[in-house]
Amino acid sequence: MLVLLWGLQTDRPLAAVREELDRRGVRNLLVDQHDVLDTEIQLDVGHDLEGAIRVRDQWVDLAAVTAAYLRPYDSRHLPAVAREGPDSAAWWHALDVEYAVASWARIAPALVVNRPQAMATNSSKPYQLEQIRKVGFRVPETLITTDPDAVRVFWKRHGSVIYKSVSGTRSVVSRLQSEHAERLANVTFCPTQFQRYVPGMDHRVHVVGHEVFASEVNSDADDYRYPEPHEVEVRACHLPDTAEDRCRLAAAALNLPVAGIDLRRTPEGDWYCFEVNPSPAFTYYESRTGQPIGKAIARLLAAGSQNAPESSEANEKERPVQDPAAEIARPYG
Repeated sequence: MLVLLWGLQTDRPLAAVREELDRRGVRNLLVDQHDVLDTEIQLDVGHDLEGAIRVRDQWVDLAAVTAAYLRPYDSRHLPAVAREGPDSAAWWHALDVEYAVASWARIAPALVVNRPQAMATNSSKPYQLEQIRKVGFRVPETLITTDPDAVRVFWKRHGSVIYKSVSGTRSVVSRLQSEHAERLANVTFCPTQFQRYVPGMDHRVHVVGHEVFASEVNSDADDYRYPEPHEVEVRACHLPDTAEDRCRLAAAALNLPVAGIDLRRTPEGDWYCFEVNPSPAFTYYESRTGQPIGKAIARLLAAGSQNAPESSEANEKERPVQDPAAEIARPYG
């Protein structure tokens, strides 16, 4: 059994899960993207999925991998890659490795947290909102448009409106104010998402398998992730059974073994769901609440390893494989 970790060694959620795997004695391999120029991967897709990955001077058979935790970083922004620039050998090598890992993660028999095709649902907020609505959560009235006049009508109808990105790209959630009126023409060039402002108390819920960790977030900021000058208080809480069950259903509907779900409870007691994050930075909440989210993810990965098909004895020993790469381009740099 072997748990593959893909991302940056300095990424706090990845480091937290790795630390817990080590504490539990679960064998793991960190493929640090900082080493992407000294990383190779070979895939052979036929009757079975076969392949190997090399990190520096170590080759590992991918058949030994029974679970994986993916926290990918855009390789094009790595200093060693960005320094060489687009269309450089380093640039294309980094992208080739990134695409190969993603391709393996899509079809590998291992437990993958989370598979790329499942994480991709976050790139379309309208699609994701529809899946959220189907599991029983309320969703705010939403307008996605390039028409400034449509925005004005929507704003007038609802009175208080927020705007944010329609894609998976992180954006600051802001309340539409009178001083923004003259900028509404800008939506002509960029589809923008507007939603009726829903008053209430924010909650972040992390679903890990069947476990649910809920946090109550108290802040006067429109977006508590960017709170200044407001304060933010985060504390652990328990959700009503119905809301908790819907969180599990939402994660399952989106095929996400691990998910971060943004909720708001209105003063009337209604639960609204805004989005489901497929790669949540759970350590922010864990450090403030003491909730063992990283331990739960490590436990899920270890259980996935135990439940996955047994690899061969040779793979269990994680023996180095012969260099399969006479035809594979050597890393650059």
